[in-house]
Amino acid sequence: MLVLGVETATPQVGVAIGGHEGVIASFHTARDRRHAETLAPAIEFLCNQTKIDLQEIGVVAVDIGPGLFTGLRVGLATAKSIAHACKVPMIGISSLDLAAFPARFSDRLIVSTVDARRGEIFYATYRKTAGGIQRISDPHVDQPENVANQLSAQGEDCLVVGDGAQRYAEIFTDMKGVEVGQEGFRFPNAGSLVELAHPKALREEFVAPAEVTPLYLRAPDARINWQKRERS
Repeated sequence: MLVLGVETATPQVGVAIGGHEGVIASFHTARDRRHAETLAPAIEFLCNQTKIDLQEIGVVAVDIGPGLFTGLRVGLATAKSIAHACKVPMIGISSLDLAAFPARFSDRLIVSTVDARRGEIFYATYRKTAGGIQRISDPHVDQPENVANQLSAQGEDCLVVGDGAQRYAEIFTDMKGVEVGQEGFRFPNAGSLVELAHPKALREEFVAPAEVTPLYLRAPDARINWQKRERS
């Protein structure tokens, strides 16, 4: 079964195609946050290069967030449109799961982060398991200083990954036993999305396109700004 992965929760746009043989091909770009202009051509390019028609896709996997509000809207709308057109089901996976997945070989506590802007980060914690990784805390949004204090209180060696960790690296790198993952751990990856979605597809853990909803964790910035204007 072929899986199309669509990842747009961060400044990076990523698409990938894969199946039982793993990731066949992927495309990523993180320029200018032009999600709407980039995503559809990226999918077309990937299909042309792999000689795979969209009608051959068996399931569409999409990053459901948390992340950039506009990016998530573009990714979800595009993924749902393809799923409807191809009459295939979908699988949604969190951006925090995707950011943590490349660190699955670490024996340390894995702290996955996504830059939430406005001085905050989205985050969740994970541990290595025999089959990959397991999330051990629910996704939250908080100031990086508060997250650092929580990690200090736990007293464990940690690997902190994601663009949230990189943006506030000075806060985490000063902590004992904490390492900040570098460039290869910056953004969620569409290849990881395909790898995580494929076994779910084999187990038929599908959802209908209408049932795929974004994980925002907080209201969009535009709504927050509008509420502030109404109160002023």
